[in-house]
Amino acid sequence: MRCSYMVVSLVAIFSLPEIAAEEPERKYLLERIDDAAVVQLYADGFEQLPLDQKILIYHLSQAAVAGRDIFIDQKYKHSLAVRDVIEEILTHDKGVDPQILAEIRRYAKLFWINNGAYNNLTKEKFVVGCTVEEFKQAALRAEENGARFPTQKGQTTEQLLARMKPILFDPLVDPMVTDKSPKGKDILEASSNNFYEGVTLADLEGFEERYPLNSKLVKRSDGKLGEIVWRAGFDDVIPPGMYAREILNIIQHVEAAIPYATPKMARALGALIHYYRTGEAVDFREFNIAWVADTDSAVDTINGFIEVYMDARGQKGAYEGIVFFSDPEKTEMIRKFSGNAQWFEDRMPYDRKYRKPNVKGISAKAIQVIMETGDAGPVTPIGINLPNPDDIREHYGSKSVLLTNVIEAYDKSTPDAARAEFCFNKAEFERVKKWGGLTLDLKVNMHEVIGHASGRLSESMQGKDPALVIKEYYSALEEARADLIALWFLGNPKLVELGLVARKDLEEVQRAAYETYARVALTQLNKVKHAGELQQAHMRNRQMIVHWLIENTGAIRVKHRDGKTYYVVVHAGEWNRGVGKLLREVQRIKSEGDYEGAKKLFDKYGIPIDPKLRDEVVARYEKLNQPAYTGFVMPKLNPVRGPNGKIADVKISYPLDLETQMLEWSGRRVVGSRSD
Repeated sequence: MRCSYMVVSLVAIFSLPEIAAEEPERKYLLERIDDAAVVQLYADGFEQLPLDQKILIYHLSQAAVAGRDIFIDQKYKHSLAVRDVIEEILTHDKGVDPQILAEIRRYAKLFWINNGAYNNLTKEKFVVGCTVEEFKQAALRAEENGARFPTQKGQTTEQLLARMKPILFDPLVDPMVTDKSPKGKDILEASSNNFYEGVTLADLEGFEERYPLNSKLVKRSDGKLGEIVWRAGFDDVIPPGMYAREILNIIQHVEAAIPYATPKMARALGALIHYYRTGEAVDFREFNIAWVADTDSAVDTINGFIEVYMDARGQKGAYEGIVFFSDPEKTEMIRKFSGNAQWFEDRMPYDRKYRKPNVKGISAKAIQVIMETGDAGPVTPIGINLPNPDDIREHYGSKSVLLTNVIEAYDKSTPDAARAEFCFNKAEFERVKKWGGLTLDLKVNMHEVIGHASGRLSESMQGKDPALVIKEYYSALEEARADLIALWFLGNPKLVELGLVARKDLEEVQRAAYETYARVALTQLNKVKHAGELQQAHMRNRQMIVHWLIENTGAIRVKHRDGKTYYVVVHAGEWNRGVGKLLREVQRIKSEGDYEGAKKLFDKYGIPIDPKLRDEVVARYEKLNQPAYTGFVMPKLNPVRGPNGKIADVKISYPLDLETQMLEWSGRRVVGSRSD
């Protein structure tokens, strides 16, 4: 699972005035496209790594990019064709009307940031803003300049554009990439992602999936269901499946990386290759076990079909590729939590039978990210805990990482305007100025290390996957559980014992953390400007927790002043007691596989949006000119080869341009008006 907090809002409020001014040679905030900020990601320390580690990172980064198209296609079956059309126009733009070209570029940048035409947070479709005829003329002019569009055999460009008209211009055609709570519709039919074709939830009754994580389900002409497996195949024994070409490309780069890996990492990478070839669940399990066992390698990667947020059922894994190296100077806090995981487990507020008697190893590091693609980038998490299967966590352990350079880039790119907007008074504002950075670090670390890695299932659930039982509510429930654990221990004297908070500051740090969490339930509404319900799991979880506390405790009071709404923490002790009570229920729901219990919590507290309150928040943000979310431009690695053709060094550079990076990843070059 990953921690994808609404970081723009959080960091805008958490930023400390004591932070030094932005280094003049570094540019973080590159541009704004509608509600999205584009920010350059920097990776400090890469130049000092040993050559073997640089080469390893280079090959693994190539593997991450090689799988990028898988996620774009998973998100929507027409996405790759859409991308080809808009990128061909942009790279053959001579003579295209500048205003029309600017609109196509705006759409393209949103597409690149979101890996498709659906907002990463709201899940809603966005469309091209020019007219159909204007777009057509731009495409035809690009074709005259040499553009090659993805036409089918016997199809003209005009016929292709006519077929794509509703895809590009009609927001009501395939409107949501993921809709977990549609009104009167089946969640699979209401979701436009490419995990299912002609399949409803009713069709799945009695159907046993052999490849629940890595297959597309289709209804065949005879009415029966079939699985199209995502795999490369193996000799003549196992046939290739969907995405075989992309997966073979990933394998090629991973194989090139193995000679530069440590023995444990090489073993894990070999297991990953084997899984990519067979697609079998048992091989994915073996890979996860080998990956968790590698706790010492300075370089690591996450590559595969990992998170299930995009699937309304919470079963199909979205492709992601992440490459990173350890940041030893910033690892101290996270390792203090991992080293004391059993202490925290023994003091959870939930029933003892749901606690782990022997917490397995939790490897925890602060990291510098080099590459994030697919489901992990350009919109990126700030914390990750994997693997996801509960039985592997319980018997073999897990890894937690804090993405320190991502957090830094958020902070450096965020203006000061929003810091005080949602604080009710000066005292609250001063607390977050003083303690915001520390509370963010504490919460993210506890969420990932002692949150996701905690708890166990009841005897009646042994051998069952809680995600299958709790269905569309599972992802939000698990994120809520991890958040509640972090909130429960914020203010605990153990933080003083570990040297993380001074005793005299503990109460104020706890209050500052609670106040910030309450505010986020308001500020995140800026990201759903038109939606009637929340879809994103992390947003649902925060909304559920805060509104449950408002209704069931005296911890938070809703106050109004000058036409503005504030969520004001009035009693930290009540907050902590309420969190403990809610956590007991959330853990019971997960441990017992109580679907109805999860549904009751989220349908009441986590999913509905008050449109009047949402509109107020949006209006307040519009006055502040704040982005709603951020996409990152990744560092670029350039291999330097010696006379023998082997890599003698790897240089790192920073593109400072989203379009340049995306066109390069697509293998396109500009040949229009911007050519040499």
